[in-house]
Amino acid sequence: QVQLVESGGGSVQAGGSLTLSCASSEYTTSNDCVAWFRQAPGKEREGVASIYTATGNPYYVDSVKGRFTISQDYAKNTVYLQMNSLKPEDTATYYCAAGPTCPLVRTLFVKYWGQGTQVTVSS
Repeated sequence: QVQLVESGGGSVQAGGSLTLSCASSEYTTSNDCVAWFRQAPGKEREGVASIYTATGNPYYVDSVKGRFTISQDYAKNTVYLQMNSLKPEDTATYYCAAGPTCPLVRTLFVKYWGQGTQVTVSS
């Protein structure tokens, strides 16, 4: 059973930056793709970025392109989400997720979830 552990959430003012980390217990074919999802109160959980761990190829949804960067340290089984130019609408609980195929932006295809970390952006 793959375990995902997130860290790095917090509170920041609009325009600020935060970096989230997701450490995987192992890389297998069942978690070739690692992604970040977020869920704001009253809204559905949505995928924002994913990375194919074998090649480092990233994918972003339009709402975060140019502001968020997903990267990895393959040797440490860790994926990062660097978030710049944060907006109040980025406020959400951010979840690390993993599955066998990329891009991973739909909850239906997620095989593993982390516990979530809160990101709050104030105006």
